[in-house]
Amino acid sequence: MTKRVFITGSESFVGKELIKQCKPTEFELHGCDNMDPSDSRFIKADIREENISELIPMGIDVIIHLAALSSDPQCRNKAYECFDVHVMGTLNLIEAAEKRKCKQIIFASSEWVYDNFLNDEEKTENSIINIANLTSEYALSKLVSEANLRQKYQHGFCDTTILRFGIIYGSRKKNWSAVESIFNAIKNEDQAIVGSLKTGRCFVHVSDIVKGIMKSIGLKGFNIVGLEGSELTTLDNVIKTSKRILGKDITIVEKDAGNMSVRRVSADKAKEKINWQTEIGLEEGLKDLNKIL
Repeated sequence: MTKRVFITGSESFVGKELIKQCKPTEFELHGCDNMDPSDSRFIKADIREENISELIPMGIDVIIHLAALSSDPQCRNKAYECFDVHVMGTLNLIEAAEKRKCKQIIFASSEWVYDNFLNDEEKTENSIINIANLTSEYALSKLVSEANLRQKYQHGFCDTTILRFGIIYGSRKKNWSAVESIFNAIKNEDQAIVGSLKTGRCFVHVSDIVKGIMKSIGLKGFNIVGLEGSELTTLDNVIKTSKRILGKDITIVEKDAGNMSVRRVSADKAKEKINWQTEIGLEEGLKDLNKIL
């Protein structure tokens, strides 16, 4: 049976990949973005608009809420705009979902909601988050919207799935993670500058993120699920893999070797709840990236 899906942030990096992977025989797509749409099925609209509910078909199966200021730098020192989009925009969408009798909402959150990582610990969806330790407007606004969604579900709102995305990379030309930045520097520059080569993240390819979203459609109840890379990857490993793929060696400047940052986040719950795990490893992801840079 065809699922009716409404996507906010349809022009985002993840949104475009999601649209590409949704087969017309399985999904009837609708949605919006505050950018001019590249697909005639979507319209230009802002999730903060009062009439957003009028754009959502009655009885829609799922709203996939991707619309956001997509990174911490976009939110830094812009608390009002950040909270207006992430918190007030999400509350507006919740109200619209209720009016249109939506069956499920999938909210794109982030691993940045996790606070201090101590002694190489691994965070999970059950980790206690001390809101006082969050220094990022982006992380704080996402966490507030998670709390609002939990509260609404407890008072009869539709099935609610919060997906905490890991650090996403893939074939894009802006809003890069460290992976794209390093690969581009090695391919096109004479040197690459990093903080500490030992800094590590559980990077995850955008294609795998989208597969996780699709596997979450139809999930019952209230759930928080992390979509993370299967292994911790250091910047040193990104550099070595990039050099091998490109057959090129450049100068690497490590400007703060002693200040490494390691964020290890579990993906076990995603495997348990939605039978998801990453399929694209770093080398394959970098080879894909090489096609556009």
